[in-house]
Amino acid sequence: MENWFFIANNTIGDSGLSGGDRIYIELARNWKDKVQLSIIGTEETITVCKREGLTDVDFLKTSTKLGLKNVFTMFALFSNFFKKLFNGVLFIIKNTKLFKNSNCVYSVSDFYPDSIPAFLIKLINKKVIWIAGFYLFAPAPFQKDSPYKGKDFLRGFLYWLSQIPIHWIVNRYADIVFITSEPDKKRFIRKKRDESKIIVIRGGVNISDSTKYLNSQNVIPVEKRKYDACFVGRFHQQKGVLVLIDIWKEVVKLKPDAKLAMIGNGPLEEEVKNRAKEYGIGNNIDLFGFLDGEKKYAIFQQSKIVVHPATYDSGGMASAEAMAWELPGISFDLEALKTYYPKGMIKIPQGNNKNFAEEIIKLLFNKEYYANLSKQARDLIIEKWSWDKRATEIFRQI
Repeated sequence: MENWFFIANNTIGDSGLSGGDRIYIELARNWKDKVQLSIIGTEETITVCKREGLTDVDFLKTSTKLGLKNVFTMFALFSNFFKKLFNGVLFIIKNTKLFKNSNCVYSVSDFYPDSIPAFLIKLINKKVIWIAGFYLFAPAPFQKDSPYKGKDFLRGFLYWLSQIPIHWIVNRYADIVFITSEPDKKRFIRKKRDESKIIVIRGGVNISDSTKYLNSQNVIPVEKRKYDACFVGRFHQQKGVLVLIDIWKEVVKLKPDAKLAMIGNGPLEEEVKNRAKEYGIGNNIDLFGFLDGEKKYAIFQQSKIVVHPATYDSGGMASAEAMAWELPGISFDLEALKTYYPKGMIKIPQGNNKNFAEEIIKLLFNKEYYANLSKQARDLIIEKWSWDKRATEIFRQI
């Protein structure tokens, strides 16, 4: 059996789950019986994997927890970067023999603590197949649609700057590249790497729980659900969480009792709370923090719509989870989402918050319109997003 290594060494905190985390965990869950699989990562990595039910693989720990209460500050990000990069590299150097005859290494993100150790393994064993996860290109600092404005400019600038050398390394040395957006393919095509070795992962959804629920007698009628809409994702500039508060302000003008559920955590949690309070709509929004499994599903069952107001994104797997529960979606018309959600999700011209709010109201009050889009959402997930299908397909492509 082949020896494969996943390098998930950049995990920041153990109370959340990014899209990239979800991808590697589900791939590991589906591939662990096909190959001898080991996951190289931090104490947080192991905690997250076990929390998600991934227990029967080999875990190789590189470092202990960072130990900071707020892992989203600039200080925490720098501390995380240097500690985990150093420990990741040190682990590879100390265990060189482990990788001499390895067959495949997958760096689960382009962040240095994941990608640099994978690059070192490639240098140690030139025959190893390096799969590099590169799921989002940082926006250029002065790019019009960059979410990093004002006080966030420095954070965005450093993110963009740091990605330039790692893109060069991945482009030159990686054998296969995992991306999440079709338009990003052209950035990785080279003489030695044709299009077949650039795989659009997109992600997937486990549909067993939603299928069981929707086939039961316990489905809550749409009109009796508590939440008019729900949001799932990181509280981050790219995900448009502050824009969502602006949109919900417009929704409340049209429907004063409108309720929004927000699931997730991230650096903008306090700003979301403050903006909702400033607008006088704090009672119209319930913040749940990070939820997964049954607790998250309970919110989906009580929601009518899923909103994905990302202003800069390469996809959006969290919305697909909600759509599996027959929730129609609304998003801005980003390029990546055209291939992600060709149906089941309304696309709004970017920046048109009023139009976004009006579409929410239309869905809430036009039953025929809602039923049609709801069916489209569920059909899309069954056809294109089942994790079992996606993981098998990706493995076959490799």
